[in-house]
Amino acid sequence: MTSPFTWAGFGQWAFAASAFAFLLLVGWRWDRRRRDKEATGLAEIVAFALTAVWALVVAGTGADTPISQLFESFRSLGWLALAFALFTRDGRHASVAPIRPMMAALVFVELLQPLLFLMTLREGTNAVALGMIFHISVLFRLLVATGALVLVHNLYAGAMATQRAALRWTCAAMAMIWGYDLNLYTIAYLARSMPPELAALRGLAQLGAIGLLVIGAVRGRSALRFSPSRAVAFQSLSLLVIGAYMLVMVGAAQSLAWLGGNSSQLAQLGFIFVSSVFVLAILPSGRVRGWLKVMLAKHFFQHRYDYRAEWLRFTRTIGRAGAQTPPLHERVVQALADITDSAAGLLLVPAESGELVLASRWQWLTADVPGEALSTDHVPFFEKHNFIVDLDEVRAGIDFQGERAVVPEWLFEEHSAWALVPLLHFDRLVGLVVLARPAVARKLDWEDFDLLRVVGMQLASYLAEHAGQSALLEASRFDEFNRRMAFVMHDIKNLASQLSLLSRNAERHAENPAFRADMLITLRNSADKLNALLARLSRYGGSGGERVEDVDAGDVMRAVAARYNAPGLLRVHVVHDGACHVLANRETLEQVLLHLVQNAIDASPEGMAVFLQCNVDGINGCIEVIDTGTGMSAEFMRNRLFKPFVSTKPGGFGIGAFEAREMVRTMRGKLDVESREGLGSRFAVRLPLAAAQPLMDSIQGEPKPAGSTQGKKVA
Repeated sequence: MTSPFTWAGFGQWAFAASAFAFLLLVGWRWDRRRRDKEATGLAEIVAFALTAVWALVVAGTGADTPISQLFESFRSLGWLALAFALFTRDGRHASVAPIRPMMAALVFVELLQPLLFLMTLREGTNAVALGMIFHISVLFRLLVATGALVLVHNLYAGAMATQRAALRWTCAAMAMIWGYDLNLYTIAYLARSMPPELAALRGLAQLGAIGLLVIGAVRGRSALRFSPSRAVAFQSLSLLVIGAYMLVMVGAAQSLAWLGGNSSQLAQLGFIFVSSVFVLAILPSGRVRGWLKVMLAKHFFQHRYDYRAEWLRFTRTIGRAGAQTPPLHERVVQALADITDSAAGLLLVPAESGELVLASRWQWLTADVPGEALSTDHVPFFEKHNFIVDLDEVRAGIDFQGERAVVPEWLFEEHSAWALVPLLHFDRLVGLVVLARPAVARKLDWEDFDLLRVVGMQLASYLAEHAGQSALLEASRFDEFNRRMAFVMHDIKNLASQLSLLSRNAERHAENPAFRADMLITLRNSADKLNALLARLSRYGGSGGERVEDVDAGDVMRAVAARYNAPGLLRVHVVHDGACHVLANRETLEQVLLHLVQNAIDASPEGMAVFLQCNVDGINGCIEVIDTGTGMSAEFMRNRLFKPFVSTKPGGFGIGAFEAREMVRTMRGKLDVESREGLGSRFAVRLPLAAAQPLMDSIQGEPKPAGSTQGKKVA
């Protein structure tokens, strides 16, 4: 058996709908006031908000309850404040004398309603007193409605012709609200009771007023466009979805209640359980939120991006400072990835030889990037076209400007890779950002390309400026180093002068015992000063100008290991030392290995061993220093490892790794490094084999020195 239609139930639905509509109007009007700075905007927002609260109270408690009557007074005061604010917009509140006294009288009458509310609570169940209070309350409502309608008429009729177009629809909405109140309370005053039909239809009158307000807002401006911010629009859409869900829930529960019986109760519980699980499992999902944003931007906005919000976020990301701030290269990737909602990204930058190598990762630790991420031959394509590559299109066989030939195979195999964005600074490629696919996959369009291209140019300028500042800082540190060396040279010159003077005097006073005693003291002091000076400089002493010869790399490697291995303590293990004769300077090679082994020991946990091995690799001999320590990030290896005066050790001068690489280069070799954070590092010193010297000389066009044989020193 179904429940019959009731006016009370209909009224609840109508008031609930009007409350929801007024809340949406509040959000939209707040955003418009924020952008346009209108003087009457706050009064409208207050009036709409109080009306929404009153409608919610009526929907929950009924139209004739004391609490609903109290909130109706608040609603009426809000609309009176709006009417007065509209009068103040053109100055008529000061020029038309009766407005202010009449407004004050209406506010006074409305403020008597809370007193009647208190009297209702005091009388309790006294029917005679409650009837009298109801009669007085209705009379006051009639007075306020009549006076408000008079104010609305004067507001519109007395306005200038240019102002009427802006006031027409707002005045019509207020006339509908107070006009319906006038009819409702007239009948209630005559019948001495609130008519349920008219009380229920009052919610529809509120909806009609909302429609008039919306029409007025849209038609009040010829160029007006519904364009709230992305955040407000997304929150409003979420509110609309939640409101619709609540309406469906209530409607379904009420329909099940009409069925009656135990089965309806079980059905209600089951429906609530399933719906709750659906909401808790689906709505918090990032993929669902991303889909809502994409659909909202696609169907409700002319442009995909809110450029003001995007640029502010971009500036905040790049301009962050502090001890916990990620490096610039990582922030560059994040700033670009935030625009497209990409979850991760990589930054590739040019190496010394021109190829692109990995400089930084942002939330993409699983990407397997080779040492040469992009070859030198493919860099001109991006510099010439400034082309943003959609990798999904390339995988599908689409080739617009020959990008298929420049995309490396590792990017095809990395299915999460979505787009390549070049960073150009004055037609020079300073970086290439690889963006990962966002949670909600979509096709890049013209707006994406335009925004990413502009942001890429801005990021390129930041990277170029950072590189220039680093070069200036390095040059200034070299200047400082040269100044310090000038003091060292000054000390050496003084010592040389003392020794020269001593040598000349020794020729004349060598037989003098006092002179000999003084000479011994002078020599001892000079030797002490020289030893102290050499001790300070021994770590950085280079011998790049030394001649190279046939050196047994295994013998040098074993000698270095012996210096660190004390009896009973084996810290450096030689795991492979096959025959490997290279062209090198023994002292220089030993100094390079000592530095690398010491760094490996410092980077390894206490008690962990360091491994040495040498082998033949083509025409080169390779000596490897391997540790299982903390490892290094790609950003550190790219930007800090071989930079002079950058040290992670307290008191370190930061020139050791730089000097080691330069020493290897002077011996026509190469120092390579591979490292993973948490796994360890591998340094490889590659030097030409002694047996390959004639071949290398013929390739480089160098004549073989006369009389030179294998194993002798060569230039």
